[in-house]
Amino acid sequence: QVQLVESGGGLVQAGGSLRLSCAASGRSVSRYAMAWFRQAPGKERELVASIGWYGSGTSYADSVKGRFTISRDNAKNTAHLQMNSLKPEDTAVYFCAADGQFDRILRAESDYWGQGTQVTVSS
Repeated sequence: QVQLVESGGGLVQAGGSLRLSCAASGRSVSRYAMAWFRQAPGKERELVASIGWYGSGTSYADSVKGRFTISRDNAKNTAHLQMNSLKPEDTAVYFCAADGQFDRILRAESDYWGQGTQVTVSS
């Protein structure tokens, strides 16, 4: 089993930055695809960014391209989401996810999810 714990959320003004972290425990996630999702009130969960094994194969939602960067540190069993130039529409609960199969990540059918961290961007 894998446990995922997110941190780094908070309140920030538009144009600001936040760095989210996802700490995995229970087993190594070096051979897992990892991703960040977000869910705003009244909206469906949205895939924000994903990353393959050993940092290869990153992808981003069009709404965050050029502003967000996903990374991972397999030695520390962590993943991160650097969020720059934040906008009020980025306000949501952000979730970390991990799965051994990349396509399950893309379908939001990951085996493992964190509890989420709130990001609020004020205008």
